[in-house]
Amino acid sequence: MAMKSISFLSILSLLALTLPLVIGSDPSPLQDFCIGVNTPVNGVFVNGKFCKDPKLATADDFFFSGLHNARAVNNAVGSNVTAVNVNNLPGLNTLGISLVRIDYGVNGQNPPHTHPRATEILVVQQGTLFVGFVSSNGDGNRLFTKTLNKGDVFVFPEGLIHFQANVGRSPAVAFAALSSQNPGVVTIANTVFGSNPPINPNVLARAFQLDPKVVIDLQNKF
Repeated sequence: MAMKSISFLSILSLLALTLPLVIGSDPSPLQDFCIGVNTPVNGVFVNGKFCKDPKLATADDFFFSGLHNARAVNNAVGSNVTAVNVNNLPGLNTLGISLVRIDYGVNGQNPPHTHPRATEILVVQQGTLFVGFVSSNGDGNRLFTKTLNKGDVFVFPEGLIHFQANVGRSPAVAFAALSSQNPGVVTIANTVFGSNPPINPNVLARAFQLDPKVVIDLQNKF
């Protein structure tokens, strides 16, 4: 019995020593990049926001108002995304969550994009949306789609290209929660064809199997 206890304690001790090696990792980045500096005086950002003294916190630090109001939709893609994140709700800092309201005009869409730092869960409040995401290269770039009506929920896994399109006959509204205080967004068309400075048209022409003149025309649109 004593030997069994010793063996059990030995296993627990081994797990205690190895567990940090298994689960330990660097914190997830909260911006596109964070360049290291040698002295704090040369630093501007940290991985997230600087923290207020907790004793000075107020209810307003955790409050945002007006998300019930419809937003104007007057852009080329026919949608308007209103984000509630650490930049306008400072109490979200370090909490790993944020929210968006998306207004869609008739035939409007939230075009293919990714969130490099967040999974998204979306619920339809009004209208009918056709939504989907594409899996990674290793999974064969499979397309997962669903038509959503009021009250329906869909999840977009972190980092994967996804979209929503209004397929109803009236405006639509959705709300989505994201698993980061600053999830980031990379709109595919804007990023590829609207980068600053532009990507060499010959590079994109070969990647998309297009005539370079077509690529240049697309770049001029963005």
